[in-house]
Amino acid sequence: MALALVVTAPAVAEAKPNTAERNGNTTTIARTSDGRAITNEAIAREVAAFWTPERMANAVDLDIAKPVGVTESPSRAPKPTGPAGSVAPMRPSVASGADVGIQLNESAVVGKVYFTTPNGGTAQCSASAVGSGKRRLVMTAGHCVHQGGGGQWYGNWQFVPRYRDGARPFGTFVAYQLTARTAWINNSSQDEDMGIAIMHNGGSWGLKVVDTVGGHGMRWNWGYNVSLMTALGYPSNLGGGESQYYCQSGTWHAGGQQIRMWCNMTYGSSGGPWLQEYNDQNGLGFINSVVSHGDNPGNGQFDGPYFDDDIKSLYDFAEGLSPA
Repeated sequence: MALALVVTAPAVAEAKPNTAERNGNTTTIARTSDGRAITNEAIAREVAAFWTPERMANAVDLDIAKPVGVTESPSRAPKPTGPAGSVAPMRPSVASGADVGIQLNESAVVGKVYFTTPNGGTAQCSASAVGSGKRRLVMTAGHCVHQGGGGQWYGNWQFVPRYRDGARPFGTFVAYQLTARTAWINNSSQDEDMGIAIMHNGGSWGLKVVDTVGGHGMRWNWGYNVSLMTALGYPSNLGGGESQYYCQSGTWHAGGQQIRMWCNMTYGSSGGPWLQEYNDQNGLGFINSVVSHGDNPGNGQFDGPYFDDDIKSLYDFAEGLSPA
């Protein structure tokens, strides 16, 4: 399928080359692996062309094992940091005629992300579009946009919604800007393992990502114990990471500012959404965490950052940076 990529004039005009930090959030302009800012149509097309089927197939999953020496807040009380809030899910604004054969518990809003690492390698994670007024945001884990404390941002960042067995029914979206919590950037804090990418226009019709596939809603400060959560992602241990899988469980406090659920998905599912009120008829729900790590991946549990005022701050930060 030919991939149409249209870069809006505001994105080019507003591009700033340096990383900035505000209110516990950090951002940088997305770049190619050779360091060029992805701020125009020609460079965005280069990124899309870089990701050949062969490169996508050879991209490695980022581990979700809990690294040694990460920081968390074991003394933090497991309670919300403010009033509960929500962002509503958004349906796409175009007909999804290209999307034939949606499967049960498979969301067009969820997809795979591909990126290059500073050492020249290629890697992959899971992610999902999230609704916002400017309709450009894709949410994932912080470790899927940046290496963490002492590390660097990833390059050639691309989102492929509802990827399945090599098929890209909605085309490809290339990141314009990447954001993450500063505590992840500086200290690899898994309490803050959250990232949001701001996307160029793209996909099969040259539109914004949420206009093309829709976007999940989001919830914060809804408590650590949720009776039913649905996690979606692309785990390598199930289907080789070539199609979406899901698991469902209640959640509980995992220590620090983290929650835990039962799930047998492992590597490749990093960054995939944990959803409240997931509707398998329209593929939409409310993101309430993302896959971060497991103490022993494959043992039937994994953890994600608890969504409190910090995720709302990051969401507002990314939305404020987004072009109209």
